[in-house]
Amino acid sequence: MRFRLPVAALAVLPQIAFAQQPGQEDWPRVKCERYAKATTEALQRFGRTGLGTEFLARHEAFLATGCQGERDVCPKSPEELRLANALVIRGMNAGMASTFFPFACPKGR
Repeated sequence: MRFRLPVAALAVLPQIAFAQQPGQEDWPRVKCERYAKATTEALQRFGRTGLGTEFLARHEAFLATGCQGERDVCPKSPEELRLANALVIRGMNAGMASTFFPFACPKGR
């Protein structure tokens, strides 16, 4: 019996090369740089229409801390959720763990 990879798996395989390599010195910095670049590209692609000031401010604060700050960016609008989903997918494909991302909606928000 032959083993076949789903087509979707083939799209992800090149991204695995971007995962942390042995000897990579500052993985948290590298992840944040990749995430910041992905954010810039996503905003260029999707635009800022529908993104609230609170969402953008909290997200910018997360980036300003080197991606080490509060994880309290709560997507509320469909556009915010679309951007958050796109960034999570891109980040996961680049080898980031699910705990890296700043998206969280505390109860009552």
